[in-house]
Amino acid sequence: MPKEVPVYLFLGFLDAGKTKFIQETFEDERFDSDEKTLLLVCEEGEEEYTPSRFAVRKYAVAKVTEAELTMSNLTRIARENRVERVVVEWNGMMLLDKFFEAMPDGWLIAQVMTFFDANTFLSYNANMRQLVYDKIRFADMVVFNRFRPELKREEFHKIVRAASRRPDIVYEYVGGRAEYDDIEDPLPFDIDAPVINIEDRDFAYFYRDLREEPDKYDGKTVSLKGIVALDRKMKEGTFGIGRLVMTCCAADIAYSGLVCEGDPALGLQTNEWLQITARIDVEFHKLYGERGPVLKVYTAERAQPLSEEDEVATFY
Repeated sequence: MPKEVPVYLFLGFLDAGKTKFIQETFEDERFDSDEKTLLLVCEEGEEEYTPSRFAVRKYAVAKVTEAELTMSNLTRIARENRVERVVVEWNGMMLLDKFFEAMPDGWLIAQVMTFFDANTFLSYNANMRQLVYDKIRFADMVVFNRFRPELKREEFHKIVRAASRRPDIVYEYVGGRAEYDDIEDPLPFDIDAPVINIEDRDFAYFYRDLREEPDKYDGKTVSLKGIVALDRKMKEGTFGIGRLVMTCCAADIAYSGLVCEGDPALGLQTNEWLQITARIDVEFHKLYGERGPVLKVYTAERAQPLSEEDEVATFY
């Protein structure tokens, strides 16, 4: 086996268009790189593949159940077929961590494409948000098949962007016409203001944007409210400030904090609420283990906790 094997992941629920797209990909001569390609099928769809039409000359097909998704089994399949490239049709009802845990050594994710049926997507998101979020968070492209003019692109766009700003979004209309999403995503706060004022409802957006693109905040001043976190490993005057953030569902609520450096005389306690104004310096800090935003506190005042209903910051 080669040391590095690129893996192409195709995600989505049943009848979302994965099989059709993979079939067309294997029929495209440009996809034939003369590498032995493993088509790993992890679900039983309504459509079957037609290998006789593949332009890819060197390939193997393996169907695996959830129970068979183990590192040892995938390593065996890859070794027996001398695999150099992997294409995966993933079961939409399984979380991706199952695949990541089973990936053999040397397998590297090269591209992730996610497909949804536009007519069922909003219902899936309302009732199985964790599974929907799971299919978007690592995607390079999200494709909404069977899109119709009367559907509001903004609703679909908002859900995708709440999970990730990374993927391109494509609306594939009935009849074959495709449009790329061109909706702008203005932040809910003014990043160019003398003091960036973060409203309580906007903390999740601020935190994600700051952690994804810290350099654009370097040297700027921010005002926000959050929950204090202390650790004995922190030097005096250093503390964390953050909020409980929910990305997709109650199961993933976690404290998301930022490193602060302030006056040791504040006498702060873990879990108390604080309103701060601070300059953001992007620099290495051992609590991050890398370069990250360090808030140099100008002012700090104890604040009233948010209500139980508003305590958790969300993207919805």
